[in-house]
Amino acid sequence: MDCFINKGYEVVVVDNLSTGKRENINSKAKFYNVDIQNPLLEDVFDKERPDFVDHHAAQICVSKSIREPLFDAQVNILGSLNLIKCSKKYNVKKFIYASTGGAIYGEPNYLPCDETYPVEALSPYGVSKHTVEHYLYLYYINYDLDYKVLRYSNIYGPRQDPYGEAGVIAIFAERMLKNDKVIINGDGNQERDFLYVSDVVKANLLSIEDFSHLPVRTKKISKEKKFGDFIYNLGTGKGISVNRIFMMLKEITHYKLDPLYVPPKTGEVYKISLNAEKARRELGWEPTVYSSEGLKKTVKWFKKASLKFNNQL
Repeated sequence: MDCFINKGYEVVVVDNLSTGKRENINSKAKFYNVDIQNPLLEDVFDKERPDFVDHHAAQICVSKSIREPLFDAQVNILGSLNLIKCSKKYNVKKFIYASTGGAIYGEPNYLPCDETYPVEALSPYGVSKHTVEHYLYLYYINYDLDYKVLRYSNIYGPRQDPYGEAGVIAIFAERMLKNDKVIINGDGNQERDFLYVSDVVKANLLSIEDFSHLPVRTKKISKEKKFGDFIYNLGTGKGISVNRIFMMLKEITHYKLDPLYVPPKTGEVYKISLNAEKARRELGWEPTVYSSEGLKKTVKWFKKASLKFNNQL
């Protein structure tokens, strides 16, 4: 959002604030407190007539998707389909979809996974995110709605909610700064491909700019493109263990306690990392912020946020 505004785009944000915070929305953006499942979403499209849709709204908790698969499907599939239908009706130029690379491939036989790796999701969350990829391809073939799918690895950085399930780095950093006990699910040797948020922003911007020169949505597009042509992994290509992340954050925050190990969560993969060569080749994208720098930036933000909160008490 901030990056698009700085680039001169007029930004409209649609969010039900079920997990987000109003103060995180740039004051220069127009905001609608609307759920993507709500029929009123069409009123927003009718009024704003967006050129592009950058879709990040989702139920992102893996364990909740296992406990409540119907809710997960309602938000991630039906909500997304409502958004896609509105985009088609109001001639959106391009639809950018934030999918998952961390939960869609299952337990891989080789690492890092490229986009051709078979989808073998271990959770309803992974299944629901993948399902929307298929709907987008159908809308491309049948209705000429162009799009890109960005399969994210594990994103971290400032503003991430430390109280939800997603974002082990945010959770660890917040607890360490408060000198609270840090909990690790499983043995801690599970690996994730951690990607700093500014690199994700850059990929979204490149995906939009790839199409922004067109005055209207293309009516005649190539039907030769296959499903996989629209999909791009975003990751560093290297996995880092949760134990390693703990030790790095421990050093940065001067944390003194040992972690508490508890049983692993159901539905989560053990090791995952993503091959992003296609994004490098076709989008001109590559990660520029690596773990040591990104962790320091994240801790610095949490320190500042904590100080601001304490001063308001």
